[in-house]
This record gives sequence, structure tokens and C-alpha cells, in this order.
Amino acid sequence: MKQVSGNYLDALLQELAKLTFPLSYLSDAYSDVEAWQTEARAVVQKLLAYQAEAVPLDTQVLDQYEKDGLTYTLVSYASAFGPRTQGYLLRPAGVSGKLPAVLAMHDHGGFKYYGKEKLTYPKGHPVIMQEYKDQYYGGRAWACELARRGYMVFVPDMFLWGSRKVTADSVPEEYVQAVLAAPEGSREHINAYNDFAAEHEHLLAKTFIEAGLSWPGLMLADDMRAIDFLLTQPDADADNIGCGGLSGGGLRTVFLAAMDARVKCSVCVGFMSTSKEFAAYKVYTHTWMMYLPGLTNVLDFSDLYSLHGKKPTMVMYDTEDMLFTTKGQEDSNARLQQIYAKMGVPELYRGHFFPGPHKFDVEMQEVAFDFYDEFLKA
Repeated sequence: MKQVSGNYLDALLQELAKLTFPLSYLSDAYSDVEAWQTEARAVVQKLLAYQAEAVPLDTQVLDQYEKDGLTYTLVSYASAFGPRTQGYLLRPAGVSGKLPAVLAMHDHGGFKYYGKEKLTYPKGHPVIMQEYKDQYYGGRAWACELARRGYMVFVPDMFLWGSRKVTADSVPEEYVQAVLAAPEGSREHINAYNDFAAEHEHLLAKTFIEAGLSWPGLMLADDMRAIDFLLTQPDADADNIGCGGLSGGGLRTVFLAAMDARVKCSVCVGFMSTSKEFAAYKVYTHTWMMYLPGLTNVLDFSDLYSLHGKKPTMVMYDTEDMLFTTKGQEDSNARLQQIYAKMGVPELYRGHFFPGPHKFDVEMQEVAFDFYDEFLKA
């Protein structure tokens, strides 16, 4: 099979074979989990090349209403880098007392016009978003379903999506002529914006690198900011914070669970493989937001997730997911099993394989919800 590295594939495979991942917990150098986490996180933080400045959240409530048994609160808060972030905070209506909280992380999907709407049913729910849910989420807004089970669920717009997206009127017209030509909010406008955003990614990635930043570093800072917001809610149970998401949301889960000790329980859906399989065979199926220069010299991608440590950790794999090789998924699952066994907590890692393509369908959602119940409602 031809690969994007072309006639350099053999040379690339030779270099990949040399990788030893010295900061992996599987290394003979490590036996104390907490000491390893401290050392490895410090190295990863340096690679991330971004530490957000401390700025006030300045939270604003933009709207609040009840719908389908849930209380929706639309909020915005200040970010250290770029425009304000908007998100939907969901609670079961009429429920009082402390609630376990989950940061529901939306995907990439080549769809940047909307973010938080992918996982919710807000007022004026766009038809195009229901079509999206039908394709990837079994027709459900899973953040709403989880909230109905007794959770506070927060769904913010991701860095560069929704309220955080690059606006069409802020870049040179030659990049966005099709966007500007279509009626605002129309299907043609939305599709044209998503096409622009896809082509614009490499320009942003190069810009961040040249500025001494990294896309994963900026992405992680946004998600840590969302945890900051959650913890300002008086009815959020600070000891029982979870996160999870599909695809780009799975990627965000890996970085957040690895680097933020406030996360107790996490579910990564449809985003796990080994670094070697990514590099050799599937680099073209993923966007710039996953690539952290230098990470592979110290950790395999699955090692990064294991920085979550002795905490409940779940990965859901789709057996016919074309974004990953079968070998990459199976090898990463085996590696995570080995790591958690060495930590002495093999029961805290759960790897599940589901038939079908890239998705987080109803069956998978229910398994994830049971996992949250087991560890966040204990």
C-alpha cells in the first residue's frame, strides 16, 4: 500500500524503530507513579510551549431556560488567548445538592462553524446539527442524556470552534470569498466556512509554531480553563470531575486527563493509537491539533494518556475506524493494559472495541455513562 511518505517510508520506519519512549512508565527507571507523573508532566508542559496567564474569568450568563427536563445556562468567560468562550452548562431541572460534573468535549469533524451545539439541543437547534448527530452520535445529544442521569455537564466551544472560531471578516477576503458570498447562517455559508477553516489550519499551525507556541498547548489551556469555570459552580462536586469525548474530543480528553490532576475519571472515544502507527500510516487522517513537536521522543501517544495515573481511564475503539490502523489500536490497548498493571491498578483501565466506523453511538454512550456512574457517583 502506498503511503504519504512515499519512497521514504522504509527510511521512516527505520527511524521509528529507534524510538524507546524513555519517559514511559513501562521504563525500568520508574516504579513510583506520583514521582513519574511529576517528572513526565514537567517535560510535556515544556513541550506544550504555552502557559496561560492568570486572568479573571469574568463569567457572564447570556441565557437560562428549561428544556426537556434540563436547565440550560449559556455562559461566556474570558480566555487568556483570543475571544471569549461560550458554553452550555446543563443540569437536571429541579435537582438540588452537589452534582458530579463532566466536561463534555465536542469533536473536530471538519466542522468548526459550530462547537457546543454538537452535543446539546439548545434553542433554535440547527437542522444541520441533527444530521451531524445522526452520523456520529446515534442521533443523540449525549451531553443532555448524561445530564439527565444526575450530572452537571459543561459543553464549551473548543479553541477555534464556535464562539472561539476565526471570524470570516477578520482574514483577507481572498480566503473567504465563498463564505462572504453566502447568506449568514445558511447551509451554504456554514459549509463554505468549514471548507475555509480546513484549508486555514496549516496556516494557523505554522503561525503558532513560529510564535513559539503549540496548538496542543493552546487547546489544553482552553480545556483547563473550562475546568476552572466548572469549579466556580457551588453545586459542582469538586472531588468528582470527569471528562470525555469523541475523536477530537477524545484527543482533548487525552491531554486534559494527562495534565490536569483535577480530573478524576475520563473516557477517550475514537482517538487512540501508537505514535509509530500514526507517523507511518495515518498522519494524513488527522489535523494539526494533535501534533506536539518532540513528544514522540519521550512518550508514545498511549503513554501520554497514562499520565492520568491511578484513576479510572477508559478508551473506546471502533474496529472499522479508518482514522487508525487496526494494529495501532490493538497495540495501544495492550500498552495501556501493561502500564496500568505495572501501576498495580489493572482494573482502572478499560479498553472496549465496538464494531463499526468512527462514532460514539448510543450503545457506546451507555457504557461510558455506566463508567462515570461507577466512579463519579461512588
